[in-house]
Amino acid sequence: MSSTIAVNPVLRVAPAAPSAAVAHFRASLAFHADVSDVAAALAADDNSGSPGSPGSSGFVVVDSRSTESWDQGHVPGAVHLPTALIPTQAEGLLDKSVPVVTYCWGPGCNGATRAALALAELGYQVKEMLGGFEYWVREGFGFETWEGSERRAVDSLTAPVGAGDCGC
Repeated sequence: MSSTIAVNPVLRVAPAAPSAAVAHFRASLAFHADVSDVAAALAADDNSGSPGSPGSSGFVVVDSRSTESWDQGHVPGAVHLPTALIPTQAEGLLDKSVPVVTYCWGPGCNGATRAALALAELGYQVKEMLGGFEYWVREGFGFETWEGSERRAVDSLTAPVGAGDCGC
């Protein structure tokens, strides 16, 4: 008769020591921004700068997708800079003293990560917007298309309906 010992899949690998966890999560926040935080900072922006300037938010948002994707919808005030064009066009569009937040389609796409890498290799301070354009739209934030401005209803699976924030 053999005995089977059940292994808890969550604790199969023990959690990191608290000091290692602090270092990891602090680093993660240095590399990532969440859609709601980006939207809140842009909403509070004084909008006194020219397109691509940081205004009071202190950062610039870069959409790294194709022109067709940009035309389909993008974050208002974002700079359109497809990843493949970063090496030749970034310096003409972005100021290296201003942090950049990149985004692409969504969590199933690593285009924002590739764009962030390309910008970092050129000496820019950069973060990636988690959730990308998909979660921008799903959380109910306004966006621009080639036809004008749009906004969709909040997806209750991604953001609280009728509340200012999720409390996290």
